[in-house]
Amino acid sequence: MSRMEKNKKLHERLEKESSQAAKESIFARREAKRRNQRVRPSDSTPSADEEVGDISYQNTQQSRASDPRVAQSFREQTQVGSIKTEGRKSAIPPLSAQGPAIHQSQEQSKQKAQKLKKSKPPKQKKKRKHPVLRIVIRVLLVLFAYSLIAFLVGQQVARSDAAFATTDEETFNGTAAANGARNILLIGSDSREGEAGRADTIMVLQLDGPSKKPKLISFMRDTLVTIPGYGENKINAAYAFGGADLVRETLAENFGLETNYYAKVDFRSFEKVIDTLFPSGVAINAEKDMSKNLEVAIKQGQQQMNGLELLQYARFRMDEEGDFGRVRRQQQVMDAIFSEMKNPLAILKLPYAAGKVLGYASTNLPMSFLLKNTLSIARGAGGIDSLTVPVADSWQYGSSASAGSVLVVNLETNQQAIRNFLNE
Repeated sequence: MSRMEKNKKLHERLEKESSQAAKESIFARREAKRRNQRVRPSDSTPSADEEVGDISYQNTQQSRASDPRVAQSFREQTQVGSIKTEGRKSAIPPLSAQGPAIHQSQEQSKQKAQKLKKSKPPKQKKKRKHPVLRIVIRVLLVLFAYSLIAFLVGQQVARSDAAFATTDEETFNGTAAANGARNILLIGSDSREGEAGRADTIMVLQLDGPSKKPKLISFMRDTLVTIPGYGENKINAAYAFGGADLVRETLAENFGLETNYYAKVDFRSFEKVIDTLFPSGVAINAEKDMSKNLEVAIKQGQQQMNGLELLQYARFRMDEEGDFGRVRRQQQVMDAIFSEMKNPLAILKLPYAAGKVLGYASTNLPMSFLLKNTLSIARGAGGIDSLTVPVADSWQYGSSASAGSVLVVNLETNQQAIRNFLNE
């Protein structure tokens, strides 16, 4: 082979290798271009490399067109490249086919996340603690326990006092008032005068009425009334005839006043209770000097009275006012006792003193009623409202063959006055 033929074959081989390398480079760039178009279909601007690739591709096409052998080789390689490209296309699914699969995968991930949330145990809400409320409840429980124990001790001390005869509870068919209040009938007597059969003092105390504060009604003991089953007589005779329950019936029939509980207290026990509650005495302003028929003389003016002095002041009636002045002073004494409840020490002693009162007294008054109306009793520290029956301009002096000197009263006027007083 001549040197010319060798150079010609070498030239053809180099040209073939060069065209094949150029072809492969062009196909790689076109494939990259297609992939970029899939990812960014909206981006139609070709890059600088793509422009260079297109120019090289055009030049190569021109050179192939001028050489028939190069064109034939290019067509064969193009067919092979097409087959490979189709294979890659079939291996990689288009985006339109990938979309539902991706969506389905996302849905499955969401469902798994929801299942995990459901499987987790719900967080328990921390209960808010109320330390203040617990403290208040504990304080109330301690006060209740103290009050109960003190009441029972006071009651036992009174019942074991040899100086006083034990008094049994009487039959008392009490009923609530029309306004729902459970009024208390208070009966005072003095066993030292040998008149234990007659009531020296008759009062009605209301603690749970509409006003929720203490209200006190005092009845003049010489008031002429009709006693059921016994006819006309002084109101204080009702107790001698039939005890506390007959006094209740008498008040209901003559004045329309119902009572639910009763307490009969001897005046000597009154002294002891006052001294227990108020060791320093009760502050009161005496109206005037008093000494006639009294165990101790009373001087006019502001002073501290012990149990005996307070009792003497409340019972005095040896003056021109008689029973009217005495009833007014009894109401003054009750008001002074309630006013002393402002003293915290007196309040602490109240359960013990109440136990003593009920221990000395004949009563059906339950401790639960007193505890329930503690607030009303405390309000009495600012003063209690009082009413005297008969009211002004509703009575006149009279006499009775069976009762002697009496107060003849207008029952209708007094009934209306009592209703207005208790319901205001």
